[in-house]
Amino acid sequence: MLKRILILLLLAHCGVAFAQEKEKSGNPIFPGWYADPEAKIFGNTYWVYPTYSAKYNEQVFMDAFSSTDLVHWTKHPHVIDSSMVKWVKRAMWAPAVTKKDGKYYLFFGANDIHDDQKEIGGIGVGVSDNPAGPFKDYLGKPLVGKIYNKAQPIDQFVFKDDDGKYYMIYGGWGECNIVQLNNDFTGFVPFKDGETFKKITPKDYVEGPVMFKRKGKYYLMWSEGGWTGPDYRVAYAIGDSPIGPFKRIATILKQDMAVATGAGHHSVINIPHTDEWYIVYHRRPLGETDGNHRVTCIDKMYFDADGTIKPVKITVEGVSARTIK
Repeated sequence: MLKRILILLLLAHCGVAFAQEKEKSGNPIFPGWYADPEAKIFGNTYWVYPTYSAKYNEQVFMDAFSSTDLVHWTKHPHVIDSSMVKWVKRAMWAPAVTKKDGKYYLFFGANDIHDDQKEIGGIGVGVSDNPAGPFKDYLGKPLVGKIYNKAQPIDQFVFKDDDGKYYMIYGGWGECNIVQLNNDFTGFVPFKDGETFKKITPKDYVEGPVMFKRKGKYYLMWSEGGWTGPDYRVAYAIGDSPIGPFKRIATILKQDMAVATGAGHHSVINIPHTDEWYIVYHRRPLGETDGNHRVTCIDKMYFDADGTIKPVKITVEGVSARTIK
């Protein structure tokens, strides 16, 4: 009898250990059609802010998702919507979120403008006291409502450098601009050469820029190909400053016909005080032909000894649970 009890206890312990070891996020990490994910860490919580992937006229709100372990996610619906930002009519895209002086700022693209002389739209800003929103219209108008250097004002990303300066990198239509944000995010600070909207477009750039800094080097990443197609992908370059120059190095994220297609428009997260990195991105499930049927996924991202990024293996299982201490 005692032997049987010991065996049962041992099996139970092994079962718990096995379950903990095997607990994975799965991909997608949460249900629904969502794309262009912005992943952030605020305190000990992970946040993902995606685009609601639907027809342009239906894209008038954004949801957010939070997790303390990358496995279990909580939905925060409508953290910002067109009722909070009156000039937004459609095509609310690609949120970028940053925290400054106790406030949370959500940058977004809206209205898909093609003619800045006839249309109102571009890159706007919402502000909130909470990462879960609600984000109220900060400026009452677009922060960038004009087309500079032939870059459509969409797909904004906010990067904070070690010296405390904030930069916004953005652009569609195959062109990429960088601007330095002023202290209260109401405008811009010109660069030393007098330019405000500086073109830093690398070879094959299409849209979706991301910037981060690792071991003193600036990494610029972006998406290539058509967003509705299977060959959507992510490439990158490395520079010595936020303005580059940036020379394309390689593709590091792309479709895997055994897993999914159209892998692109991503962001990255780095666990504080470690060299542990994740890439959060969207992709299209196998067999899906609707361009808007995109889901948000996560996988690990690794570097070689020389600082180059290793090609990412997209997976079905996702990543293991990871809390932030």
